[in-house]
Amino acid sequence: MGSPKKNQNKGLFAAMTSGFSMFGTAMQRSVNGLLGYEGMEVIDPDGGKDDAEEEANKGRWKQEDRDSYWKMMHKYIGSDVTSMVTLPVLIFEPMTMLQKMAELMEYSYLLDRADECEDPYMRLVYATSWAISVYYAYQRTWKPFNPILGETYEMINHGGITFISEQVCHHPPMSAGHAENDHFTYGVTSKLKTKFLGNSLDIYPVGRTRVTLKRDGVVLDLVPPPTKVNNLIFGRTWVDSPGEMVMSNLTTGDKVVLYFQPCGWFGAGRYEVDGYVYNAAEEPKILMTGKWNESMSYQLCDMEGEPLPGTELKEVWRVAAVPESDKFQYTHFAHKINSFETAPKKLLASDSRLRPDRYALEKGDLLKAGSEKSSLEERQRAEKRHREDKGHQFTPKWFDLTEEITPTPWGDLEIYQYNGKYTEHRAALDGSSASTDADDVRSTEFNPWQYDNLSAE
Repeated sequence: MGSPKKNQNKGLFAAMTSGFSMFGTAMQRSVNGLLGYEGMEVIDPDGGKDDAEEEANKGRWKQEDRDSYWKMMHKYIGSDVTSMVTLPVLIFEPMTMLQKMAELMEYSYLLDRADECEDPYMRLVYATSWAISVYYAYQRTWKPFNPILGETYEMINHGGITFISEQVCHHPPMSAGHAENDHFTYGVTSKLKTKFLGNSLDIYPVGRTRVTLKRDGVVLDLVPPPTKVNNLIFGRTWVDSPGEMVMSNLTTGDKVVLYFQPCGWFGAGRYEVDGYVYNAAEEPKILMTGKWNESMSYQLCDMEGEPLPGTELKEVWRVAAVPESDKFQYTHFAHKINSFETAPKKLLASDSRLRPDRYALEKGDLLKAGSEKSSLEERQRAEKRHREDKGHQFTPKWFDLTEEITPTPWGDLEIYQYNGKYTEHRAALDGSSASTDADDVRSTEFNPWQYDNLSAE
């Protein structure tokens, strides 16, 4: 299948070629920076004047912190640093990766509409717009906490959705998630792979995301593009996701292929997304265009990918209003995820909200956050030693490891499947007359541990 054409006045292939050329040039300059020009800011994605000093004034890094961290990190260039490096708490946000997985549910109404839609191509327009919608939140440059093995996150009170995620493996770090409402079920197994390049980090989403639309039983499969964190240590940190997103209808063979344009000089092309909905014969049926930080629109097209006469672009999704000058660049939904507003009664003690390091960071106590983070990591290591001494294997509670291994563009992936036990657990609690006070939940001690009364020594 050849590259599609972008509608109207801009050729997509030309834009892609130009964009990738600029991206390659920028990468070359970034490498030059590592060879002795670390302070040089090669790309300003927003066309502004923010620099390392201004970023430091925002409380992110002090220059001496950057220099010290660079001395420690440069030996890892070319490595996967997903779980091999202990990171300072000052670069974290008060959220875990399990919570960040739940951010994909903010615009879940788009999946509801996909389920209700009878047109098979419009169904993909809605579903793909849902997949794109989370990228506004993903541009945050703060790092979420790595979950402790056995840690969970629960969410209710949003679009009728019940959401559960669990850290199912520590080496390599793997998470599994399940969400469901009256219109769809969502399942994901996630295993991030990284490559540290000095002042930047490539993140490869070695995962599988499946959505089943309940009305017709249609199964959708999502393959997202990789992500790049630029100016990780020196300069103004920013995130880009250049590459291809593919949403496939495994039931019919239809699919969407969208191209996330790479950021060029002074932000040229950043945020732009273009592509087509194709039928099973790989013929374009609907073009899609927009910006992942603003909105997405669609228009019917002919066999050449050109807009049909008499049709016009129609908006299908627009990002919701966000808080101004938020310290962690959180959306309103991100704040909701961190609150107990979306928590069910009798919250699992393993829930991310209850992590003492996360809570201390949320309250602005970096010293306590760092101490609590170290304590949790020591306890996790002690559990690992004890488990190995006993010859035990860790077994997740809410997900089962299957025998299925699926290929991804970045490596093979072991699949964890939701086992339904959480649904039974929650139904039993919801059916009881007991209530849980919010203050009681907050005072619950974080406990994802497999063994009780195990010393961290």
